[in-house]
Amino acid sequence: MQLITETKALAETCARLARHPFVTVDTEFLRETTYYPKLCILQMASVDESVVVDALAPGLELEPLFDLLVDERVLKVFHAARQDVEICWHEAQIIPAPLFDTQVAAMVLGYGDSISYDQLVNRITGDTLDKSSRFTDWTRRPLSAAQLTYAVSDVTHLRDVYLSLSADLARRGRTEWLRDEMRVLTSPDTYRMEPELAWQRLKTRVRKPKELAVLIEVAAWREYEAQTRDVPRSRVLKDDVLGDIAIQAPTTIERLAALRSLPKGFERSKWGEAIVEAVTRGLARDPKTLPGIERQKPAANGQATVELLKVLLRMTSEKHGVAAKVIATMDDLDRIAADDQADVPALTGWRRELFGENAIALKHGKLALAVENGRVVTVAKSSS
Repeated sequence: MQLITETKALAETCARLARHPFVTVDTEFLRETTYYPKLCILQMASVDESVVVDALAPGLELEPLFDLLVDERVLKVFHAARQDVEICWHEAQIIPAPLFDTQVAAMVLGYGDSISYDQLVNRITGDTLDKSSRFTDWTRRPLSAAQLTYAVSDVTHLRDVYLSLSADLARRGRTEWLRDEMRVLTSPDTYRMEPELAWQRLKTRVRKPKELAVLIEVAAWREYEAQTRDVPRSRVLKDDVLGDIAIQAPTTIERLAALRSLPKGFERSKWGEAIVEAVTRGLARDPKTLPGIERQKPAANGQATVELLKVLLRMTSEKHGVAAKVIATMDDLDRIAADDQADVPALTGWRRELFGENAIALKHGKLALAVENGRVVTVAKSSS
């Protein structure tokens, strides 16, 4: 293992790694008290070597690393890549590509929903990882021997995990399935954090144009505040408070103070007036400028249909060895229950072949579910 603290050594290392068909990559970062993740170290491994890059080393320039991460000749292998990719986007406006996420690959191959790295390593290699350094302070220097061992272990085991999963995907004809999943992870839209789009990340559901307009403005204000102060969004205001503000639309400090979800005394801070101003802007917006609120017609016996679709989804997942959440989400099921032409991944591509066609057939009584020898099975019904 090599600890890299100088730009020249990093450039030489990246040149060597670029000769390999793939490298495994992981990061350690600090984010508990900040909006933007702070990269502390980045570890990589090829079949020949493993290295730890001290991203906080004085004078270290990371350009050779970023060049390697976008080198199309070299596959970059991560586990649960989203936060790692977010760091690359924030640090250098790049997205590692081509990319292979072993957590997603494991879901496609039936290892369960969002399997952890240590569990996946254990199931594939039989090794048990020492995770005692997982929550250490990665900003402190010098890095301890235990921290370096932990960091390197993550990327060296990842080599074996990748080779096993990649071979299994090819054997089962599911390599293209993974490529479909990687499109979201490698899209810049996944990592752009424009304040005016912050409302889209909220799970709060608004039903009226007025509520949506207020939500857009208040969420944008919170995002801008969090970015400017470099603090987590929840340090400014929690999601549930934004939802309450959108529905109640308080246009005075007194009405804002009446919200039970608002932290006590918040309305008297400088942000109280800013929220009232954001609410006022939202109420003044022309409804024609708002994105459409998706309205679904409730299906007849909608909840019962969704429950049947859940059973079908679980049966399909177990039968084909694919994590249920990769095939369809609960939102997908709600929308399929309401509309045969719902614009959801579950009704396109391989997911439609595996699940979507049966889901539509089940809705219209052309397919039934039955229990046979203790297992749920589908039964085609005759047209008569």
